[in-house]
Amino acid sequence: MNDIELKAVVEEVVRKLAFSTHKEPKAALATRLEKGIFEDMNEAIRAAKAAQVELHQMPLEFREKIISKIREKIMANKELLAEMAVHETGMGKVGHKILKHELTAKKTPGTECIEIKAWSGDQGLTVIERGPFGVVGAITPSTNPSETVFCNAIGMIAAGNTVVFNSHPGAARTSNFAVQLVNEAAIEAGGIPNLATSVLKPTAESGNTLFKHPDIQLLVATGGPGVVKAILQSGKRGIAAGAGNPPVLVDETANIQKAAADIINGATFDNNLPCIAEKEVIAVNEIADELIYHMVHENDCYLLKGDQIDKLAKTVLVEKNGHFTVSRDYVGRDASVILRGIGIEPPDNIRCIIFEASKDHILVVEELMMPVLGIVRVKDVDEGIEAAKELEGGNRHSAHMHSSNIHNLTKYGKALDTAIFVKNAPSYAGIGFGGEGFATFTIASKTGEGLTNAATFTKSRRCVMADALYIR
Repeated sequence: MNDIELKAVVEEVVRKLAFSTHKEPKAALATRLEKGIFEDMNEAIRAAKAAQVELHQMPLEFREKIISKIREKIMANKELLAEMAVHETGMGKVGHKILKHELTAKKTPGTECIEIKAWSGDQGLTVIERGPFGVVGAITPSTNPSETVFCNAIGMIAAGNTVVFNSHPGAARTSNFAVQLVNEAAIEAGGIPNLATSVLKPTAESGNTLFKHPDIQLLVATGGPGVVKAILQSGKRGIAAGAGNPPVLVDETANIQKAAADIINGATFDNNLPCIAEKEVIAVNEIADELIYHMVHENDCYLLKGDQIDKLAKTVLVEKNGHFTVSRDYVGRDASVILRGIGIEPPDNIRCIIFEASKDHILVVEELMMPVLGIVRVKDVDEGIEAAKELEGGNRHSAHMHSSNIHNLTKYGKALDTAIFVKNAPSYAGIGFGGEGFATFTIASKTGEGLTNAATFTKSRRCVMADALYIR
């Protein structure tokens, strides 16, 4: 299957699953104190440290055997994990979360990322190998609670680390179930338990213990600004995957009909929970009306106007200490739920809410993480690039553009300097879904690692043998 065929399949799957509803999981899903789950964070760290000593002695081949088992576990439990996440958090779509688990299982890289470099010459042999940090402390979000656990566990185990998770309290059952599956996989592969550990009831206190514990050599956080700030102030080596407010710019040279479909497919995927998803649209005035037409008439969008926009802002945003934050009641919820919240009975199959606004409108400036898109008109591509740069907020996370002008694309990419830049495709192509490249759910824009993989969780080690081990 070529790239064009694959992209078409992805878009069709997304559309078919766009209206799936969540239900309570069919199985009894309460996690217990077993298979890597502990009552106390210190116990979880102690168990992971003991396991890491053994894991470090295992060859890459054996680590890969464990990872293969983890992939099998994800695929075998993808429906259950998706149902758990939506039921526990109230966010996202079961069908889309199934796709995210499939992506995690199939495209998260393993030991193939651990490259060895070598130089051989008259003065001997020098080898650079990638070694583990030891025990990694990881913070996971409620938006991708099990996907992040699996993605991190695969990369960290491939690198020879063990990992201790402090998951988002609002998604602890789902995240801990994923931890249990990682350990089931390790044991079934003939390995050892506690390669991944967690606490039954994660709290701010357990997270603080994780951050300060002397046996944690590396911290990895996937979440909002608060957790990223904590990582950067921890005094430890930290990898911070924070929030973004990804803009998508559409210029007059774009395929407008395709751009409309791509933008709505990306922005509605899992109800806009992915941090890479299109959060606002910037459209050159020449094509703005056409873009909106295709969004409304071909991609199931509802166009708000006038007082409806103000009512939306008052409904989905909450003022706290003079600052606006998004209401948890609407994050990751269906567009129909949001419309009913502002007193509008939604038409059938509405996927996304759109509206026109200025670039300084609160609904455009704030990262909403819901299927709501503000559309900002600009006179030309240069004004659009400046607006996008301002709205992205210096996060340098993700940005998207639709254009057939390579010079415009180049200017935009240089100006925003983001970890992910998707051109003429839905945002999810940036993590390998309908696009080339590996998948990850930890995108470290703040600390510069970008899309993380096993190599990200390693230390460089140089081994030198002078005047030997070379043959001429």
